[in-house]
Amino acid sequence: MNALGKSESWSKLEQLANETRNDRIADYFKADPDRFDKMSLRLGELFLDYSKNKVSPQVMGALLEMAKQSPLESRREQMFSGETINVTEQRPVLHTALRNLGEAPIVVNGQDVMPEVRASLEKLRVFTEQVRNGQWLGYTGKRIRDVVNIGIGGSDLGPSMVCRALLDYQHPEMNVHFISNVDGRHLKKVLKGLDPETTLFVVSTKTFSTQETLLNANSAKRWFQTQTQSTTAEMGQHFVAVSTNIKAATEFGIREDSIFEFWDWVGGRYSLWSSIGLPIALSIGFDAFVELLEGASIMDQHFREAPIEANMPVVLALIGIWNINFLSAETQAIIPYDQALHQLPAFLQQLDMESNGKSVDIDGNPVSHATGPIVWGQTGSNGQHAFFQLLHQGTRFVPIDFIATLKPEDDTKDHHFALLTNMLAQANAFMNGDRQNDQYASCPGNRPSNVLLLDELSPGNLGALIALYEHKVFVQGAIWNINSFDQWGVQLGKRLANDISRDIEQQSDTYDPSTQGLMEIVKQHLHTGSANLDPAVEEGSSR
Repeated sequence: MNALGKSESWSKLEQLANETRNDRIADYFKADPDRFDKMSLRLGELFLDYSKNKVSPQVMGALLEMAKQSPLESRREQMFSGETINVTEQRPVLHTALRNLGEAPIVVNGQDVMPEVRASLEKLRVFTEQVRNGQWLGYTGKRIRDVVNIGIGGSDLGPSMVCRALLDYQHPEMNVHFISNVDGRHLKKVLKGLDPETTLFVVSTKTFSTQETLLNANSAKRWFQTQTQSTTAEMGQHFVAVSTNIKAATEFGIREDSIFEFWDWVGGRYSLWSSIGLPIALSIGFDAFVELLEGASIMDQHFREAPIEANMPVVLALIGIWNINFLSAETQAIIPYDQALHQLPAFLQQLDMESNGKSVDIDGNPVSHATGPIVWGQTGSNGQHAFFQLLHQGTRFVPIDFIATLKPEDDTKDHHFALLTNMLAQANAFMNGDRQNDQYASCPGNRPSNVLLLDELSPGNLGALIALYEHKVFVQGAIWNINSFDQWGVQLGKRLANDISRDIEQQSDTYDPSTQGLMEIVKQHLHTGSANLDPAVEEGSSR
């Protein structure tokens, strides 16, 4: 057992979990009518109600004490100060610097990184305004009408989620599309109907070596050249890159002045605040993009300065640790009651599971406790008619985060009223349940949930919400003593995919019989000619 499992605060929480095993959340409200006021927090236009959790005052006190005894506060300061907290890759973790809009320096290896951050942001501003204002034209002199972002993982999920969430802010004469899946159907579906003369491709890959992104980018390049009968020279107005690898991007055919850089201290799942956010800025405008940064910056300041008992990310993280480590929750449901946030569960899934899906601590020792949960979800009210049955009456213990916006669109107020009342009803039902004479109709209740309310879905509020979850994940990683900023499990799959791509045409006995047999089937199928390896060229656009 590692130090965390041996700590006095951890033992105290184990004792409390046993003592409160039969407690009911509803009884906590009967014992303290002010529980809602005591267990809710507001920061600007973001409100958190965490009172519907199976957390007694004694449990909350013990959780806060555990946080104080953990390396959380020192590691938080190390992160904001640019120290190397990603120990396996020997890097600082400074996505917070990307939304540091003040004058304070942030020094890494003796150098203030903020001048470069500001220069990168200014380059983003100039390009964004040129495209949106019609100054940046395609090679035939036409305005850009469609932007296609090609990336995967953090180069796709964050920008795509934000663009979809803030669709009301989108340029009225420009559409933003996203290609991520290496499945050619995805590429073909996006390219179908696009005019290459008015399309701008953004190739987003940190290293410019990600297999899926490069395959899609090369297919898009061939599609463009085939449709326009053009050469690499004409590509200049239609392909830009977001990458740290200038050499590889220029070899692909992208002009050096059309490459937007960022830094190795920006992790992929934390990169939407960097130049990876270029499609966001193109969609909603640079000023709105800055509002997104400002919202996150407000949450950063709150996280860094607020006392832990009133610190929204810390409280959310501690509630999660209680559910995971002491009440044996294995999953966390994210249920946004706002269709604009339909991609938020997938974004938070990567953020949490790639960060805290670890079984070894930062000292290289196996952990003796559960770490990151399986994160999943869907929008309400769709989820009510899909999987809420299991949440209400099943045998699984699933904590829920409900997320909603309060301000309706003027012409759909009745819809919004129904949406919010459904959310309130579900949160109430999960806590209180419903006793019926017929056992099959009874809902036991006592299911925990958090409710997060945004006054409106604005860029600033969305930025604060994203940063809230980023810091929640950080807090849990610090308390679990794991590295939340590497992803070696992802690297293994990439390496094996490259090996199999090389070996599939050869007889190799280095693989297990199952993999070898499947490789043989795939090879035979490819040789029949039924597989199209370049689907983008097969099906062109309607110009």
